[in-house]
Amino acid sequence: MALSSDHDGALRPTRRTAQGVPLVDYVRTAGLPSVSVEHWTGGELRDHTSSLGTHAHDFLVLFYVEQGDGVLRVDGRDWELAAGDAFVIAPGAVVAPGRTHPSERGEAWAVFFPVDAVDPTASASLVSWRTHPLLSPFIGDHRGGGQRFRVPPGDRQAWSRHLADLDAEVTGRLDGYADAARAHLTLLLVRLGRLQVDLPGDPGVEPLVAAVFDVVENRYHEPISLRDVADAVGLTTGHLTTVVGRRTGRTVQQWITERRMREARRLLADTDLTVGEVARRVGYREAGYFVRRFRTAHGVTPVAWRRAGR
Repeated sequence: MALSSDHDGALRPTRRTAQGVPLVDYVRTAGLPSVSVEHWTGGELRDHTSSLGTHAHDFLVLFYVEQGDGVLRVDGRDWELAAGDAFVIAPGAVVAPGRTHPSERGEAWAVFFPVDAVDPTASASLVSWRTHPLLSPFIGDHRGGGQRFRVPPGDRQAWSRHLADLDAEVTGRLDGYADAARAHLTLLLVRLGRLQVDLPGDPGVEPLVAAVFDVVENRYHEPISLRDVADAVGLTTGHLTTVVGRRTGRTVQQWITERRMREARRLLADTDLTVGEVARRVGYREAGYFVRRFRTAHGVTPVAWRRAGR
């Protein structure tokens, strides 16, 4: 599935994880910040929860319950949510409707954003979100990729205000809104991090997956293949594909492409390199193939992306 780029909150199937679960991709739009906000009230929230069904996603989700209650199932575990609960979902977690749905009086917010929305110029490894200080609450625990935080009653009005302001910036698109949206997102993540004091510690990154990401990070600018990664970590291609697919919801090649596209977006935004030079720097020998891959991932050519961003 994918988030629509016109802020209507629509979700539609695009591909599936190794377990056959529909996967939600974040659809980036040239010139727009990579953050989306949804606000549901009453039956809207109940209908959304029921219609979406079981799925996974490749971005981060911050869910906040303003009023009402319900149950959300993440990685096979039921989480009971009530007013004042902030709930985060890590990339790759399997989300399903809970055994009960939010009440008619329910009201909730959701913020969707990929890792680079927090730091667009970051060029760190693919597991960098797990070590980023603002994103550490999304790691969860050994039991799954979800985590609940209780917002103190005295802070709930500020949470609602920040979410409403973020929504207004993303929807209104006035001058400077991209910077303002990023600032509001940062403030929300700072507030979320302050709720983490009494929660379990960081479970860390699975060693094999970390090793795979290290190989991708160090060699994405080369013509690297699945076989190259498998050889580097000492596994067969079949075993590696199964492990990475089950753990992350993506194939190794998809992670290589994602890393290349992230660096390509950075180079297009921050430099005046030709498209051919950008292609070479991110591991593509032929500029034409790079352009096709970029258009498939983003819906526009690299030149159009650069022009829209400026």
